Amino acid sequence: MKKRVLTTLASLAMTLSGIAADIETVKGEYTYYGSKTESRADCERAALNGARAKALAEKFGTVVTQDTYQHDVVSDRGESTYFSMLNESALKGEWIADIKDPEYSYELDSDGFYIVTCKVAGKAKEISNDAVDFAASVLRNGTRTVNADTRFRSGDDMYLYLKSPVDGYVAAFLVDDKNNVYSLLPYSNNISGEIKVKHNKEYVFFHAASGEPEHGEVDELVMTAEEDVEHNRLYVVFSPQPFSKVVDNYAGDGLPRMLSYDSFNKWLVKCRKFDSRMGVRIMNLEIKK
Repeated sequence: MKKRVLTTLASLAMTLSGIAADIETVKGEYTYYGSKTESRADCERAALNGARAKALAEKFGTVVTQDTYQHDVVSDRGESTYFSMLNESALKGEWIADIKDPEYSYELDSDGFYIVTCKVAGKAKEISNDAVDFAASVLRNGTRTVNADTRFRSGDDMYLYLKSPVDGYVAAFLVDDKNNVYSLLPYSNNISGEIKVKHNKEYVFFHAASGEPEHGEVDELVMTAEEDVEHNRLYVVFSPQPFSKVVDNYAGDGLPRMLSYDSFNKWLVKCRKFDSRMGVRIMNLEIKK
């Protein structure tokens, strides 16, 4: 059993049935008006999510009327309607990867609250009914589903719950707020390069006692933060068919293997382009010092 310590690196993120729908290039811009309780980083994340949601909605549409997810804010710049209430279930498209880093601009309103504008460009595709609808949850300091949580304190253990209606293969990656990408699954010493799971079976990854022999020696994860608050994203990738392992690199003793955000994006876009049944869950994590 190996204990992995996850530290954000401030000092250390088709037309045929076998081919997925066409990958599209989309762009979006969105302005978020912060509140008294929101930091600049909070506003950046909200602006980023809004820009992506707006890009997807404009390209692929939504399954609800616009009134359902618009949110009106009155500031010294006047009334602004934006996409802060739009969630993934309302969108007919999904974001696959950035093609360049998001661009931010900042202002302060008359009350000293942040106004953050974000511009994004990325690859996306229309949501089809082909992708497998699997269950995945982040667990904190416990291996039961009641331990599901995305807010951590430094020193907390992190586990991953997964259950799928079909047999398949799974991989997991952690992206920190510096866009360093860590390969979490398959485990670091897994020689097959894949994690195969059975349908309707509940799995808890990163927990030694719950490990499956065929998955290799379990890497256990401890969340840590060097800043007061840090934000990570966990990507869980699942497909009924095998997919190529991403090329990653040794990152040091006690750390998961690592790759660049650009390499990760290119790998994910390529996989999803040719696998219409591949599904991805993205979970936003907060770690406090």
